[in-house]
Amino acid sequence: MSSIEITFNDIQHMTQFTRRSKSTYILWATLITGVVHASDSYQPVAENIIDNLYAIIGPTGPRTYNNHALNNNLGFIVTSEGVVLIDSGASNQGARLIEHAVASVTEKPVRWVINTGSQDHRWLGNSYFADKGAEIIALQRTVQTQNSFAEQHLTMLSGLLGETFEGTRAYFAEQPVDADFVTLTLGGEMIELEWLGDAHFPGDAVVFHPRTSTLFSGDLIYIDRMLGILPFSDVIGWQSAFHKSELLNPVHIVPGHGPVSNSIDARRDTGDYLDWLVSNLTTAVEEWRGIDDTVNAFADAPQFMHLEHYDQWHRTNINRVYLQLENR
Repeated sequence: MSSIEITFNDIQHMTQFTRRSKSTYILWATLITGVVHASDSYQPVAENIIDNLYAIIGPTGPRTYNNHALNNNLGFIVTSEGVVLIDSGASNQGARLIEHAVASVTEKPVRWVINTGSQDHRWLGNSYFADKGAEIIALQRTVQTQNSFAEQHLTMLSGLLGETFEGTRAYFAEQPVDADFVTLTLGGEMIELEWLGDAHFPGDAVVFHPRTSTLFSGDLIYIDRMLGILPFSDVIGWQSAFHKSELLNPVHIVPGHGPVSNSIDARRDTGDYLDWLVSNLTTAVEEWRGIDDTVNAFADAPQFMHLEHYDQWHRTNINRVYLQLENR
């Protein structure tokens, strides 16, 4: 299953650069769909974090037909004037299941949907909630990246999710925030939406709830799971953004992937790994070490072997970070 995830991620994200035909995308997606149907059907569940804040924790494996491509975390805040949903899922069907999870704890409707990123499962459920009257909120940076990936993501997920993807369409925030930081208030709850730097995707953002010191990190932070450096990820930006997030002093962290956790675990599983990659590979590039020698030299990192998907992602991450640093 893990090796399939890498194939799917690489195909999905490398399409930005390879620009292959739409029929090729569909063929790849169809082939992958045929081999990842094995998992049990996933039903999103609301998990209380503190007070009126909740997380929806997705599986940490690959996107599959049966998990509706919801292999990520979302969150929501219940206010006196309605619900603020943080990320919307990968399809109308996924959004409907997310709505059911919200309804298990409140009868209030989803009033706002805040997008933290541009990866498919963070925003392709927007249209479902918009059609029900919710306002979609995102930074301009995020919307620009969503727009650049929209066609590819729609094509890939159409092949993966089949008939359950019907009716899903790309829907962007109508009035994106033309700033890197904004304070939003609904029902007396103040929420901060901020870009700390390009990370997993360009334009990734975080949501911070100051009253409870809760950070919804999007794909900035991974817990118990190896993060993935994609061809267009910015490892230096990601490292810097992580350190900026620490300055918020979050007590509760809803990571992009993995269980609800804290700053200590975030530092161990994300911050330390990014620091390790940048430090070691900067030295390798400066010393003119070859890429193959570098990958082999750093292939064993025992302090990170506890992370799920270590065996599948670690060497790939080294390779991609080396190339990024070499081309700076």
